[in-house]
Amino acid sequence: MRDIITSRLILRPWKLSDSKDLYEYAQSELVGPKAGWKPHKSEDESKDIIKMFISNNDSYAIVLKEENKVIGGIGLHNRKPDVSLDHLEQREIGYVLNPKYWGNEYIPEAVKGLINYGFNKMNLDLIWCGHFDFNNNSKRVNEKCGFKYKFTRKENLERLDNIEVNVLYYNILRDEYQDRYVKNE
Repeated sequence: MRDIITSRLILRPWKLSDSKDLYEYAQSELVGPKAGWKPHKSEDESKDIIKMFISNNDSYAIVLKEENKVIGGIGLHNRKPDVSLDHLEQREIGYVLNPKYWGNEYIPEAVKGLINYGFNKMNLDLIWCGHFDFNNNSKRVNEKCGFKYKFTRKENLERLDNIEVNVLYYNILRDEYQDRYVKNE
């Protein structure tokens, strides 16, 4: 994983020293449940999660350049929501943002940077993005970033006591991305 730099953000691998910033937003009821996990109970729990991020090697810390502070996380996870498309090189984007920074278009900026990286550096054919039916903020991000709705599926969230939710899945193909962004540059 290499750093991805956008106009206001740096997407970089997580460091254990990011635990204070992660815990700041991961303890919020506004964050974890919308992403499928329980709020963190301590900074040590956030450190354990960072160790998992480092081990999985598919998640970035979102650093706000202006403050040199981790304000969220984003990843390109090896998930394939539609098995009929298993033959394509694909990943799924997931993201969270500290509520103090909501409303500033940071996540669309990070998502677009990661889409560009996925298609141009990882040579992906397809990128997915999903959200729970009760998370309208993520729905708006998906649509702003060029993802197209494909299907809804009921899933049980293991990290939230197996509650059943509706997950809406969107994707964008490399050709759609190139038509939308590359030709307009």
